[in-house]
Amino acid sequence: MQATEVKRHFSPRESDSFAFEETEYSKHDGIARITINRPKNYNAYSTLTLEEIATAFRDASFDDRVGVIVYTGAGDRAFCTGGDVKEYAASYIATPRDYWKYMALFRAYIESILNTGKPVVARLNGMAVGGGNESQLACDLTVMAQHTFIKQVGTHVGSVACGGSTQWLPLTVGDKRAREILMLNEPIPALKARDWGLVNWVVPSVRHGDEWIDEAGPGEIKKAQRGEDGYAIDLSKLDAFVDEIAKKLLASFPECTRYTKQQVNFWKDLAWHSTVRHAQDWLALHYASWEPLEGMRAFVEKRDSRYDLLRSRAAEGRPSETLWGPPLGTCDACGSKDLPSEHEFCGVCGNALSKTGAPA
Repeated sequence: MQATEVKRHFSPRESDSFAFEETEYSKHDGIARITINRPKNYNAYSTLTLEEIATAFRDASFDDRVGVIVYTGAGDRAFCTGGDVKEYAASYIATPRDYWKYMALFRAYIESILNTGKPVVARLNGMAVGGGNESQLACDLTVMAQHTFIKQVGTHVGSVACGGSTQWLPLTVGDKRAREILMLNEPIPALKARDWGLVNWVVPSVRHGDEWIDEAGPGEIKKAQRGEDGYAIDLSKLDAFVDEIAKKLLASFPECTRYTKQQVNFWKDLAWHSTVRHAQDWLALHYASWEPLEGMRAFVEKRDSRYDLLRSRAAEGRPSETLWGPPLGTCDACGSKDLPSEHEFCGVCGNALSKTGAPA
């Protein structure tokens, strides 16, 4: 009697069969490695990147040959710097409703990390900024190269870091430190990040000739990044340490590991699912206002944002939510209504506008 062949609905695929454009994906010896491959953009994720990475995490989650996932970025300057601000400025400022759709993809991306059922190790090969920090917070464990840093930027670019940071930083570093990170937007160096509990381990990544610098200072790090005076960035110790952690994680029972992750995720899941849908709608609405327009345009133009301008307008009782005021203007000449209240001339007929309907 022949044995019945069981059809598998989740047959594993080879990693190179996905043909990703902005993501590197490989699976060997029980370890899946997912890499954001946009080093020229400091590994900022585009809309396409989010879809690719979520697909890779789902595949690694379903592949029984994989026991551990390592998540990292290409090069040695950036792990991930969050969303591509140039894409935001070009696409979502023009059509804020599309940012709601984008946030749906971002949620799926973050949840693909949370829901893998397998330990995910973040390998911070470079700075983790904005959504890059939210990405590493979504991971189970983090190993950080000493030359890099963590930073939030939301309130300085016209956004809010409610894609993981407002939810999880209080759980990770405590309330006061979370507020410091989110409100001041200052970089948190590697050793401070470790001491605060933002990451698990910091590994030396700066060499001077053949000598490793265990606690490289800012000047030594700059020289290493520029390749000056015999200094260099070397990620070999980072790779060795990550591999060691991955092997330790593989030396455990997979079902028990999966359920352990599910149990430990309780508070992260509670904070995330209680807030993120609200955040998705609020951010989409906020993209129609002046703050993201000014913040992201300043980023693209490489200039300082005009915070004082918006603050002074509000203090003077003038509109600060919209660039040219609310749509309260009326043209006495042609009868057009709902014109920007601070416009001096009608955009329909060109005649001078009265201030009727404009804010006092």
